Amino acid sequence: MVMKSSVEDDDAGWGLGIPEKMKNNANWVDITHEFKGACKELNLGELLHDKLFGLFEAMSAIEMMDPKMDAGMIGNQVNRKVLNFEQAIKEGAIKVKDLSLPELIGIIDTCFCCLITWLEGHSLAQTVFTCLYVHNPDLIEEPALKAFALGILKVCDIAREKVNKAAVFEEEDFQAMTYGFKMANNVTDLRVTGMLKDVEDELQRKVKSTRSRQGEQRDPEVELEHQQFLALFNRIKFTRLLLTALIAFTKKETSSVGEAQKLVAQAADLLSAIHCSIQHGIQSQNDTTKGDHPIMMGFEPLVNQRLLPPTFPRYAKIIKREDMVAYFGKLIERIKTVCDVINTTNLHGILDFFCEFSEQSPCVLSRSLLQTTFLIDNKKVFGTHLMQDMIKDALRYFVSPPVLSYKCCLFNNHQAKDYIDSFVTHCSRPFCSLIQIHGHNRARQRDKLGHILEEFATLQDEAEKVDAALHSLLMKLEPQRQHLACLGTWILYHNLRIMIQYLLSGFELELYSMHEYYYIYWYLSEFLYAWLMSTLSRADSSQMAEERILEEQLKGRSSKKTKKKKKVRPLSKEITMSQAYQNMCAGMYKTMVALDMDGKVRKPQFELDSEQVRYEHRFAPFNSVVTPPPVHYIQFKEMSDLKKYNPPPGSADLYLAASKHFQQAKLILENVPSPDPEVTRILKVAKPNIVVMKLLAGGHKKETKVLPEFDFTAHKYFPVVKII
Repeated sequence: MVMKSSVEDDDAGWGLGIPEKMKNNANWVDITHEFKGACKELNLGELLHDKLFGLFEAMSAIEMMDPKMDAGMIGNQVNRKVLNFEQAIKEGAIKVKDLSLPELIGIIDTCFCCLITWLEGHSLAQTVFTCLYVHNPDLIEEPALKAFALGILKVCDIAREKVNKAAVFEEEDFQAMTYGFKMANNVTDLRVTGMLKDVEDELQRKVKSTRSRQGEQRDPEVELEHQQFLALFNRIKFTRLLLTALIAFTKKETSSVGEAQKLVAQAADLLSAIHCSIQHGIQSQNDTTKGDHPIMMGFEPLVNQRLLPPTFPRYAKIIKREDMVAYFGKLIERIKTVCDVINTTNLHGILDFFCEFSEQSPCVLSRSLLQTTFLIDNKKVFGTHLMQDMIKDALRYFVSPPVLSYKCCLFNNHQAKDYIDSFVTHCSRPFCSLIQIHGHNRARQRDKLGHILEEFATLQDEAEKVDAALHSLLMKLEPQRQHLACLGTWILYHNLRIMIQYLLSGFELELYSMHEYYYIYWYLSEFLYAWLMSTLSRADSSQMAEERILEEQLKGRSSKKTKKKKKVRPLSKEITMSQAYQNMCAGMYKTMVALDMDGKVRKPQFELDSEQVRYEHRFAPFNSVVTPPPVHYIQFKEMSDLKKYNPPPGSADLYLAASKHFQQAKLILENVPSPDPEVTRILKVAKPNIVVMKLLAGGHKKETKVLPEFDFTAHKYFPVVKII
């Protein structure tokens, strides 16, 4: 249809949402015939397109009014009338006062389910705001429901603010859009918690008045009423505790984190009672038109359909009530863990804490709370420590550089102070970014780790220059001391950690094909872990040298003999774990090469790419790093070429060598004092692999061409090899 300007009225009323003014001033002409005639001039497969409408726009365009593509059309497919809150009240389809206890319990439980579905990445319009009561809580006359509706809006608002502030979410994790709904901003947080407390106290009185008394014959109806009052009381109290805990996280004082921990612990105690009383609430009927969105009084899944952006309809499956209680249990456990971060004082400990927390694949809310607890608005760690001071403490702990030693002449030297302060200031942003990266979901973390290597490469360069400048200053003032590769060693250590994490996370995310395992494990064992071990050893030696100098200075001052205590080396555990990891990687590398020799590794038919292309793609982010220098494919082939040995090892030799590596890892880990869960997980892989490698070395199932299985259930980076 095209439009010709005309003053004639058009009474047809197309009903296509065309503005009245436009209808009245237009004369519509049918051009279908001309359009089809023009189309015939195009050959098969030819496309005519405007500069502003290319293939990209065509692919992302929405076919209007097609239910499969246009989210707005779903509302036209239902038989019932879709009412908003005010219309539903007018038509008597919804109660705002005198709700029964089962109705209140059912509405609250379904609201909780919607809240969790929102936290899992769906939009507010398809989850929390399908509950009509939260559209305008002022119209609700039932005190318990009004307080709850305001409470749930406040929980959503604070959660949204925290997630936005932490900025560790992607579009697949969280949708922050509020679609213009008021998030109870006209009522203060204190007023809402007060309202919830008043309702809670009133319900507690009713619970007490209906409970059984000794020697009294129990009326089943009174007992049921008592159970229902108790169920409602637990839900209102849970909402108040959850809201108060989230409010505590918005305060800047560190003490408020401890307060939040107590509140969530109290909330956790209510969950078993909530779980046991789910059946007291009214149950929802499933929406027959669109799967299983709950349909019950106060809920309308299609009420916001027109607010959704013009995209493919995204189906929001609201979780079940039993799953909701389990989810809240896990969320509370994660929040308790988040609160423990304030007990970690050094930067390395904080980095390890973030890594371990991230390994559980936590939800976006707990990840965001951890970020905002670590770095508060005033850009201080936990609101009290400067990031620069934490970096200096981390340097003292790791490498003991003379410039940060109180007993060194450089400590009060202005020039040296300027050098180190400038370097530490430059370190602040990359380290804050690194900690923030650990707040993202696991898949996004890997991408971001690849990019941050560039910033650390720049820091590495600066660290080496500062080391050289401080060393030349120190030579003039204290010739017996050295300041070589102190800061450089520390940055190199973090560089290597990032590179190792980048490669290992590929196993967790299942990015590598079986035929790629051998060069990934080779790069880790022969290169990255070898560098990491030498870096840790250098840091340990640097610490010992600094300690010796301090001891000599103390000896000179006091004539008394001091008893020497055997000191635990700060880096000893990390050195031990790195040795174990290196042996596990070496064992896997030799296993893969031997399996390949026996024809037990399926390789693709390379047509458009080759092993070199894949290798270079896997290690591409390392090209920005100068130290350690990246190993290119040709170097890798030369270094891993078995023909350089005389005689070249066969598959049996390699299986035996692999079993020795697994054996070595087992010995190292069995001697670790007070082993943590990670040690146990690695041992669960090393022990069966020792046996399997020995069997393979003895020729077990050598003739069979069935491919081996790699079972990553015990450990996400190292599989148990299974020969079927």
